[in-house]
Amino acid sequence: MMTEPNVNPEQPGAQDADRLGPRPLARPAVDPGQAAVFGRPQGVDGAFDKLYAPNKANGVKLTPPAPESLAEAFSRPPGAEGVLLERPKEAVGDAPQSEPPLWTGSGDPWRDPGAGAVLAGPAMPAEDEEKPARRPPGALLSLPEVLFGRRVKPKALVMLGVVALLIGAAGGLVGWWAADTGTELTGSATISEAEAAKERPAGSVAEIAKRVSPAVVSLEVFKPGAESGEQGSGVMIDPQGYILTNDHVISSAAADPSVKITAIFIDGTRTDAKLVGTDPKTDLAVVKVNVTNPTVLQIGKSSDLQVGDTVMAIGSPLALQNSVTAGIVSALNRPITAGGDNGAAPVTYEAIQTDAAINHGNSGGALVDSTGALVGINSSIRSSSADGGSIGIGFAIPSDYAIKIAKALIKDGKVQHADIGINASSTVAGSSTMGAQVKNVAPGGPAANAGIKEGDVITKIGNRLVRDSAELTVAVRAHDVGEVVPVSLARDGASFVVDVTLASD
Repeated sequence: MMTEPNVNPEQPGAQDADRLGPRPLARPAVDPGQAAVFGRPQGVDGAFDKLYAPNKANGVKLTPPAPESLAEAFSRPPGAEGVLLERPKEAVGDAPQSEPPLWTGSGDPWRDPGAGAVLAGPAMPAEDEEKPARRPPGALLSLPEVLFGRRVKPKALVMLGVVALLIGAAGGLVGWWAADTGTELTGSATISEAEAAKERPAGSVAEIAKRVSPAVVSLEVFKPGAESGEQGSGVMIDPQGYILTNDHVISSAAADPSVKITAIFIDGTRTDAKLVGTDPKTDLAVVKVNVTNPTVLQIGKSSDLQVGDTVMAIGSPLALQNSVTAGIVSALNRPITAGGDNGAAPVTYEAIQTDAAINHGNSGGALVDSTGALVGINSSIRSSSADGGSIGIGFAIPSDYAIKIAKALIKDGKVQHADIGINASSTVAGSSTMGAQVKNVAPGGPAANAGIKEGDVITKIGNRLVRDSAELTVAVRAHDVGEVVPVSLARDGASFVVDVTLASD
């Protein structure tokens, strides 16, 4: 039991004993680093000196002391001034290290810090480490022992076979895929195919060519034993086997009966053709073949053509059988003079001009319109080279005139043309009158009987203008033998008309 002390309040200092004295002023320690940063500069006791400049020692700028935490962690231990490196504990009198160091010997780069860095093989196990005992190899089984020695279970053999088949099948599939895929440049392609014949309606070039080509044949004219011959085309115009062609295609057969004519159809059938008749003045001829039910070309009217109409040329240019080219009618009633090779007389006729490609071998072939009807017989071309290649200027004999000549040849084997009985030439440039100037007049001929003289210029035959000698020829032949036609003349600056009764040539 504790008792309170007896205190006499009357005694002096009795009350002061019950009071505590003032506590000492607590001043926490100031961090030197913070004091160096935030404290007053050296030599400043009062307020902050705005003119303060950091103190320099001998011209060297002094850095503030390191923070206490860093100094404690990295500074030398107390009492170790002058020691540069830490020594082992036994060197300073402490108890030696109880555990051995990490390195136990030399030559171990992983444990000895003093070992040099070298390239070496993998780490080797320690010498005292026990190695597992190696199992001795067992006896190997041969194939007969496996199959017949009952050393392996049948189920295991079956499973082994199934695994082998699966591996082989997988390898085959991989090989097939690799072969089918190919390299970066090969492989399967996805090609979009268009529907056939979608652009071949009735009346198209393809449809007309398919329908008309069987009626156009290729003609070969050669002498037995000869190495080469002539080649051209022909058009089947009659079911009895009559073929219309050009005279210059079969001219050698007309001059030499031993020359043979062969007709080649689109299906490759070859048959002999016999000469029916020729007309060198119009470059037309007819041959006949003995065939059954041939394809015959429908005959159209060339007089219904207009410039710009679509036409197609079908024949065997340069021995390329059944070639088809298309173009338009470039001009109508074009008088031209062609031929005259090897001493033959020039041929003058009124032609259809077309830009459909016509080349050597197209002669005698068909020129058909947009319905597939025959409107002309391809005959000649204009060319700028010696080889005679097409430059888009071809000529065909109009079907109206060609069929008229063909009928006369089939009936009589020859043709008679109307003749006026003169020789004429085209008027020279700069003449006051354009036409055909009479050079000489046949005595007793139609022109002489009508009073036509040399030097007269014929400007018109019937209703047709005459601008040169070629137009005079075709204008006269457009009429029949014995027909009376009016002829307009120019003589000594005067113009007059005479009636001429045409005779036969």
